[in-house]
Amino acid sequence: MTESPLPTVLVVAVALIDVDGRVLIAKRPEGKTLAGLWEFPGGKVEPGERPEAALIRELREELGIEVSESCLAPFVFASHAYDSFHLLMPLYLCRRWDGVVAAREHAALAWVRPNQLSDYPMPPADEPLVAWLRDLL
Repeated sequence: MTESPLPTVLVVAVALIDVDGRVLIAKRPEGKTLAGLWEFPGGKVEPGERPEAALIRELREELGIEVSESCLAPFVFASHAYDSFHLLMPLYLCRRWDGVVAAREHAALAWVRPNQLSDYPMPPADEPLVAWLRDLL
């Protein structure tokens, strides 16, 4: 087995699913890497932070909602080598939260039917997750 020269970055993401079975995706803002692409909300896990705690924190910061850890269901993960790092991204499912979803850090938000997610350009790590969601939902 050969070691990857790239550092591994752990990022958590969530597929928020509304009562109509639509999934929330968020557009990356200008000035950020991969700006203009659509992604599942979430963010980087800080050193010593549990993935679920990181996701709860990120959803509060990015979307203004409160999520209970018991409402986060681990679903699938992405593993993708970018040029300067290797991304490991668990994707959770969440159907219950408190508050109204609002774009605090993203350029836009969209509630999308699973079979239409592939119509939105996404970062390479997010793309394989679309098929899993389409098959589940």
